Amino acid sequence: MKRRYLFFDIDGTLAAGGWEHTYIPESTRIALDRLRAEGHFLCIATGRSQAMAYDYMRELGFENMVSDGGYGVTIEGRLLGITPLDKEKVVRLIEECDRKGIPWGLQPDNTVVRSAPDNRFVEATHDVYMETKVVEGLDPKNAEQIYKAYIACYPPVEHTLEELKGLPWGRFHDEYIFVEPSDKAFGIRQILDYYGADYADAVVFGDAVNDITMFVDDWTKVAMGNAIPELKARADYITTDVDKDGIYNACIALGLFEE
Repeated sequence: MKRRYLFFDIDGTLAAGGWEHTYIPESTRIALDRLRAEGHFLCIATGRSQAMAYDYMRELGFENMVSDGGYGVTIEGRLLGITPLDKEKVVRLIEECDRKGIPWGLQPDNTVVRSAPDNRFVEATHDVYMETKVVEGLDPKNAEQIYKAYIACYPPVEHTLEELKGLPWGRFHDEYIFVEPSDKAFGIRQILDYYGADYADAVVFGDAVNDITMFVDDWTKVAMGNAIPELKARADYITTDVDKDGIYNACIALGLFEE
């Protein structure tokens, strides 16, 4: 069987149950084992930071990962690097937030903890996605690099932030927005180039708005049954929901292994 290069989003694609009740369907685990047995290349493609996604990578037996919205690349268990955000643009955004009294947090390191200058971000969001550490006197100007920023605001406040217009961002919670890279295809191409692979031999699997950037015509695109309409409109194949054997069914349909 011809080797294919497979890239999987995590939440809503590999994992079901939402943020607080995440689990991996048994059919997904079986499909991943079958894919490995056939000699296919498996890789995670997530918006999460490399540190936040590392445990998932190991739990599911992956050695390769596109992380940080496409700006982080891990190959054979080794982090090759993470391209940070444009620091000067983030600094200007934080300065605007300070002028407008909007709480914020930063991720200046590849860790599972965000930093904030005071308790206002936690008080405004009551966030359980990741831990927030208060660093008194935190100043984005002093950071060597900035991988992500978090702005505590309800919609449509984000549209009033002038400095946000020059940065990639998304909203996954009502209470705040993520300022983070969003170009999964960028990281996927880096991995394919590393192996000298033909782009046409790649297959991507996704469900959400941050997967749109990897739904390009260079390769085959699979949308989960629970995917947003915009993603389904770009897909070459639409499978069943993540919790209804979506990954397994797609692999059968695409001939990646036999039933």
